[in-house]
Amino acid sequence: MAARKKIILGATGSIAAFKAADIVSSLVQKGAEVHVIMTREAENFITPLTLAMLSCNKVYSRMFDMPDAWDVEHISLADSADLVLIAPATANVIGKLAGGICDDLLTCVVTATRAPVLIAPAMNDGMYTHKIVEANIARLKEIGYHFIGPVKGRLVCGRNAMGRMSGIDEIAANALKLAR
Repeated sequence: MAARKKIILGATGSIAAFKAADIVSSLVQKGAEVHVIMTREAENFITPLTLAMLSCNKVYSRMFDMPDAWDVEHISLADSADLVLIAPATANVIGKLAGGICDDLLTCVVTATRAPVLIAPAMNDGMYTHKIVEANIARLKEIGYHFIGPVKGRLVCGRNAMGRMSGIDEIAANALKLAR
């Protein structure tokens, strides 16, 4: 059992965003409390309602939504997290984090948290092996971020190459292990 670890799951705009539903379900079944932050791009692949139903919690997506009660959400989410998991993580969000860019709710929460951060990349192999993306991942590892995958597998472009997001069970197990 996860002893009610609070995990913030960030879902970004990758075709692999649909797998966020299985990650949320797996974590909740193992006893974690999961709160989801979606980028606008992620909403093109999976609905907030799906993730809200599976997590039994409100899904966050906009930096300046009116809160239900007065709360600076990006700070309260960051402070309360036992772990921030970004799955799937696009080259875009990895680049923003490596560059210190906080222009949406997810990047603000990640930058403000003191909890461990676990990133599960998912992208085309050309993007994953691009020198800029490799440098951004190296930079984030250097400052203490954790990565899982990607793995070699069938990509949406049809190639069998590195860039497929790691498996649901592996991501969930690593998240629970890293949660403080």
